[in-house]
Amino acid sequence: MSLDSVLQLQTLNKMMRGQFEIAPARSVMILGIAGGNGLEHLPAGKFQKVYGVDVNSAYLKEVRCRYPHLDGVLECLCLDLTKEAGVLPHANLLLADLLVEYIGCACFQQVVKKVSPRFVSCIIQLNTGREWVSASPYLHVFDRLNEVHHDMDEASLQEAVQAVGYRHVRTLRRPLPNGKQLVQQDFEKTP
Repeated sequence: MSLDSVLQLQTLNKMMRGQFEIAPARSVMILGIAGGNGLEHLPAGKFQKVYGVDVNSAYLKEVRCRYPHLDGVLECLCLDLTKEAGVLPHANLLLADLLVEYIGCACFQQVVKKVSPRFVSCIIQLNTGREWVSASPYLHVFDRLNEVHHDMDEASLQEAVQAVGYRHVRTLRRPLPNGKQLVQQDFEKTP
């Protein structure tokens, strides 16, 4: 993800900085937090609670090790969202970056309904070619992801989130060097 020919990690990191600032929220939930990329941009004192959700317990352990200064604020939840979304707590801001492609829109709708945030921000990857995984020496690591990957487009995501009571606020696009694009869509709960 961080190769010069891909730049996905760096671009996502910069976009995440902006996501933390999109709303006056006191709690944030980050779905698919992985190793915690972007957490260094958390504004000091803005969030009383930060939930990091991932299916991989080793990733969550790494997040806690990388960000010990967030102790007492960061709560890591090891959950499979396709099976355990019902146990998620409430948060004011929900971030789902490069995640909806793996759980699908229907599951994401259930997550949004359960968390009931005021604001939702999602980043998806738009693919320009046949392959959704960028060429790299590590390509074989992603071999089995085809089993859970859902092609995602802006209209489908927007329709799914609007269907559970949110209005579309804005869209941001960031091109990647391999011709792909990261697209951020932000939503606010309708009154």
